[in-house]
Amino acid sequence: MQGGVIELSWWQLSIGASLVVALAGVTHLGRLGLGKDLLVAGLRTVIQLAIIAFVLEALFAVASLPWVALMATVMLLIAGYEVMSRQKHRLVGGWAFGIGTVSMFLSSFTVTVLALAFIIGPEPWYTPQYAIPLLGMMLGNTMTGVALGMDRLTDGAWRQRQVIEGRLMLGMDWRAAVADIRRDAMRSGMIPTINAMAAAGVVSLPGMMTGQILAGTAPALAVKYQILVMFLITVGTGFGTVVAVLVGSRRLFDGRQRLRLDRLKSSG
Repeated sequence: MQGGVIELSWWQLSIGASLVVALAGVTHLGRLGLGKDLLVAGLRTVIQLAIIAFVLEALFAVASLPWVALMATVMLLIAGYEVMSRQKHRLVGGWAFGIGTVSMFLSSFTVTVLALAFIIGPEPWYTPQYAIPLLGMMLGNTMTGVALGMDRLTDGAWRQRQVIEGRLMLGMDWRAAVADIRRDAMRSGMIPTINAMAAAGVVSLPGMMTGQILAGTAPALAVKYQILVMFLITVGTGFGTVVAVLVGSRRLFDGRQRLRLDRLKSSG
């Protein structure tokens, strides 16, 4: 036992790994086509988390603002790439990456800095023990919201291009012509976060609160942190999705109010 937490050995982790291998075997026998994906995803989990453990230990030791900013920038760029790669019809010319990255920067970074500086208040405010996990949770959830919103927007415009062009021919401006698609896109981006809040405590126990309780934190304090984090995630995801969908929808039209689906590239 270490610091009130039961320490896990490698053989205990190997039991968990063997269960994933067993699941991959079952999916292979059932011809679900998921066996290889499960094994690759499991291997990536081990490698990525092992690397981040070394990185965080080094970062916690130096506790320097430039290194924290570098880590945050790398996390943001990877999240921007993931947003772009998850879209079936993506904007060409770097717009898909740019819109996703900038919207996540404006929402996640702003909310994280405000929370650190004015709500949680560690000294200094960029203390990596607080800043990196909080930013990671913000970026992870905002990435999902922005990716869902952008995918629904571009796919909706692609599928309903005749409807949109018909509205434009009737004299509507581009905002009115694509208004319902924009609303659906924003709603799609925010629904997972709203569902997570609605189910918290009655259907699921959020991971951060569970982790803190396992680490020995009093449940009441863990719940306070979880409530704060869920509110921050909701705000960050909401504003990130709204910004991305608004900018993305504008990019689908040119200055003469024409629908420009040639600015989309299908991922196949």
